[in-house]
Amino acid sequence: MFIKEYIKDVYSGVKSLLAGMRRTGKYFITPSEIITEQYPEFKAKLSERFRGEVVMPHDANNEHACTGCTACELACPNGTIKIITKVDLQPDGKKKKAIDTFVYHLEMCTMCNLCIEACPTDAIKMAQNFEHSVFDRNMLTKKLNKAGSKIREGVE
Repeated sequence: MFIKEYIKDVYSGVKSLLAGMRRTGKYFITPSEIITEQYPEFKAKLSERFRGEVVMPHDANNEHACTGCTACELACPNGTIKIITKVDLQPDGKKKKAIDTFVYHLEMCTMCNLCIEACPTDAIKMAQNFEHSVFDRNMLTKKLNKAGSKIREGVE
């Protein structure tokens, strides 16, 4: 009984192997359709919903919409985002919380999109970047707000 099932399994394995090799041989001899894309020359077309990394868009005046509310930091399940805030003095004498540094750890990000959903001002979004290969892991820690940037007028 055991020998019969063993021979049956070996036969089905060899049959499957030959079917795969027949397909490979067919493409090798007469390549009717090309199923492999050459990567560096022809990059894949990504879907609109692809999640590559978190970015903070800035306009032409180096302004962003992040108020420093830390909702994205709280929504992140594994601590990928760290927001460092500061207190700015307004011209009318009032104190207002502002973002000092928006630190994003790409190496820890699971691309879950929870931070984007939690942001009340749509200050951050998911980009289509997918080429993140680096030799130093520290290069994957990014500062999303640009130097000298400030909050866009009218965003509260």
